[in-house]
Amino acid sequence: MFCKHCGKEIGEDVKFCPSCGKEQNPSGESQKTAVDKTQSNENVSPKSRTIAALLAFFLGGLGIHRFYVGKAGTGILQILLTCCFGLGCIWALVDLVVILCGNFRDSDNKLLLDWDAKY
Repeated sequence: MFCKHCGKEIGEDVKFCPSCGKEQNPSGESQKTAVDKTQSNENVSPKSRTIAALLAFFLGGLGIHRFYVGKAGTGILQILLTCCFGLGCIWALVDLVVILCGNFRDSDNKLLLDWDAKY
């Protein structure tokens, strides 16, 4: 079964989604199909999690992945931390883990698309 709000896979007897916390099946109806994440879910970003992960891995110290998701301010800060103190790479590593875990959000506070999302 899939959450009708965020599209994550959940158990059949789950009352609240562990990912988004929204109540599932309040009237007891059965839900057997996945939510179309690109059209019916306003809580998911159109940005790709795969692209963000690759940018964080290869260019993370420069904050390019943050520019990609619309977070230009923290992207600039990450560049400054890397150039001045060499600490931006640690920040990029943390960001990479968050992206891979599926909890990274764009500038509109929307989760990035899952690996299996259809474009």
